Amino acid sequence: MANQFRTLAAAAVAAMWLASSAWAQPPQPMPGAGMAGHGGDSSAMAEMRVIHELFMSHDRVTRTVTKLPDGIRTVTESDDPRVAALLKGHVERTGKLVDAGTDPNLPMESPALHAIFKGYDKVHTTLETTATGIVVVQTSTDPDTVVALQQHATEVTKFVDEGMAAMHEAMMKAGARQSGASDQATPAPR
Repeated sequence: MANQFRTLAAAAVAAMWLASSAWAQPPQPMPGAGMAGHGGDSSAMAEMRVIHELFMSHDRVTRTVTKLPDGIRTVTESDDPRVAALLKGHVERTGKLVDAGTDPNLPMESPALHAIFKGYDKVHTTLETTATGIVVVQTSTDPDTVVALQQHATEVTKFVDEGMAAMHEAMMKAGARQSGASDQATPAPR
């Protein structure tokens, strides 16, 4: 019952967000952006469906994070072929957005993820698909970017561990930041 309530609550928050001004903004064209403009375009909506399915399938995902002196190495996999394909596609599309510096402004984004998109030119990313998922290595020579990469890796691990409950929490924190409320639990990267 508690899980059903959390799922319903998260779905309600997501529905409210989708109807909010973030999606109501007119599209802002950005070359090469899969979710450009976050104006409710079909690619942004499709990506949100993928993200939602990944959150719902979090219990079928394994993830390890290795903090490197200059960044992170993550291995995210699933024995479920559908979930593995979703992971690969999502990470590959997101990698292209980071490479282009195109922040899709998703409802669960943290200051760390915004910093990664803002400092995209300081991030070196390599992706390697495996039979069941994807290996990501992200490095930087900029200390602030390294902090952001490591913090975001920790945030994604929480998403994998907790699923929709973590998504709901992240969306609430993002909403509080947008409304000007303080977010003591997630400090901005230095």
